[in-house]
Amino acid sequence: MIRRIAVLLILALSPTSLLLAQKDTSASHYNAHLPTITKPSRDFFMLELGYNKWITKPDSIKTKPVGYVLKAYVCYDFPIKKSKLSFATGIGIDASVVYLDKQVISFNDTGVLGNSARFLNSSTYKRYKFTTLYLQAPFELRYYGNTQNRNNGFKAALGVEVGTLLGAHTKGLRSVGGTNIKDKENTKRYVSPWNFAATARVGYGNFTVFGSYNITNVFKDLNGPVITPMTLGLCISGL
Repeated sequence: MIRRIAVLLILALSPTSLLLAQKDTSASHYNAHLPTITKPSRDFFMLELGYNKWITKPDSIKTKPVGYVLKAYVCYDFPIKKSKLSFATGIGIDASVVYLDKQVISFNDTGVLGNSARFLNSSTYKRYKFTTLYLQAPFELRYYGNTQNRNNGFKAALGVEVGTLLGAHTKGLRSVGGTNIKDKENTKRYVSPWNFAATARVGYGNFTVFGSYNITNVFKDLNGPVITPMTLGLCISGL
């Protein structure tokens, strides 16, 4: 009697077990074909190295063609709904260097309009450079051709940079009796305390070409000559 009951129970449960097994197999097959969910790169880190040139300056100011700029930013990207556009902002450092050609900058001469930075001819130094350092905040409108993996595909950006001056100095290298001596002078007195620049980037994957054009002058109004820098270079971004 017990054996018959057991047989009946097995027969009754078999279709149910088979159906559950089929459902489990179908679910596994379905899950195996689901697309892998990946978190796209937001170009969190940007490193820029470029050629720096004073494109607007008096003819009396002579510079060497070896100026450079080094920028490093940490940014966060905010996608605009489900489009290929996004807005990004962050914080970083902008160090710009310009080499003068047989000239020096005097920060203690009194001109007609009062105290100002003056460029004087001099053959004292074998190498003489002027460096500015700004704490910079970029604001960009970005376009990504590949929104799922921004480390691949076309990308472009337009924006502005706003900076506040951290420091400025001149450094000259001269030789005395065959010994090289470096003279350095730190001053922020005549340098513009704010920096505003228009920017653009275009490229593919982690590499883009960037350009920036300063809206503000290097020196404060009436405290130095009217000089406007421009930068072109390579940007490496990712993460």
